[in-house]
Amino acid sequence: MIETLLHNPDFAMACRQFDEVADLIQIPESTRERTKWPKRMITVSVPVHMDDGRTEIFWGYRVQHHLSSGPTKGGLRFHPEVELGEVAALAMWMSWKCSLAGLPYGGGKGGVTCDPTKLSLREKEAITRRYTQEMLPFISPETDVMAPDMGTDEQTMAWMMDTYSMNTGHSVPGIVTGKPVRIGGSLGRRESTGRGVAWLTLRAMEELNIAASGATAIVQGYGNVGSFAALGLAEQGVRIIGISDANGALFNGKGIDVLKLFQYATIHKTIVGYPEADPFDPKLLLEQPCDVLIPAAVSRVIDQDNAARLRCRILAEGANGPTTPNADTILNERGDIYIIPDILCNSGGVIVSYFEWVQGLQRFFWKEAEVFEKLYGMLGNAHRQIRKKAKELNVSNRQAALAIGISNVVEAKKLRGLFP
Repeated sequence: MIETLLHNPDFAMACRQFDEVADLIQIPESTRERTKWPKRMITVSVPVHMDDGRTEIFWGYRVQHHLSSGPTKGGLRFHPEVELGEVAALAMWMSWKCSLAGLPYGGGKGGVTCDPTKLSLREKEAITRRYTQEMLPFISPETDVMAPDMGTDEQTMAWMMDTYSMNTGHSVPGIVTGKPVRIGGSLGRRESTGRGVAWLTLRAMEELNIAASGATAIVQGYGNVGSFAALGLAEQGVRIIGISDANGALFNGKGIDVLKLFQYATIHKTIVGYPEADPFDPKLLLEQPCDVLIPAAVSRVIDQDNAARLRCRILAEGANGPTTPNADTILNERGDIYIIPDILCNSGGVIVSYFEWVQGLQRFFWKEAEVFEKLYGMLGNAHRQIRKKAKELNVSNRQAALAIGISNVVEAKKLRGLFP
């Protein structure tokens, strides 16, 4: 029944990854079922008065995968293709991500099926506040903490915090992370995911003896993750030769000035039309020769059709689930691409979200240098664990990462027992 309810390619992919690793580390069947399926799946209608006088119903979702280690943690996205199965997959991946990083969280994810590019600021605020109101029985700083994701931002989190606080009667900064710094956000949170991707990529380059100076990189997706990943690599001398966003792609074999591109995209809301690089086919961009390929957009962009044609040395997964299991099989058989799996590679955001949550609970805030020092320390620790586990089990980095994340959740459930 639940498979039918959550019928979605992302959820099928997450389940397949789980099942393969559960077999690998021999999780007992009874514990396996408890660990795999979400604890709560919430669907709400979100009625909103639109600017033209209509009342439109949007659908909102929140999936809390497990609460054995602490509150659930994960983003809220506004996107036209949001559905329950996708949200459940993202919540499951978030569980393993938090567990791998050693955070006291289970995985959560939420979304509203809407197109934020076609909404006015007032309409986005109305959707955010009504969605938050509908979720009030299920969220708190000790139960479920949301953060920005695709189509949402710091302002969205400010509205959520205000809505929750107004119902509580006092300010509750710990209800969300990714807020503006002025109302309890953390320095470094906005760029943390992309900076984490860049930092881990540079560590992989060191391991493979690839000098940053003169190396090349291609970034698919120029949102919050891709833009800061590109900036982080460029600062160390890596030449960014290709970049894409939802509207198109750019290529310049001599390198793209990412600072100039950042300024251009801020003004024009797209990279398309940037004069110092050539337009390029977004699908073919993934297959161009480079040292580093960073898929930082949507899921399942590397599949069985294009996996054999990748010509990178490092695949740094800035997006959630960018590589399908069938593509993984091809890449593992090839053996010439070093994969930094998504649950490690893009975990910088949730790690700094954890820092923000802690700072908010303590009402004691850190300097940006302290935030990044702690972030890189935790990323480095997780990376070392993965490399050790991969050698120990003779498996891929992805399987090693999932094995660590899943086994930690299994252990937490075992220690707490089953109530009643």
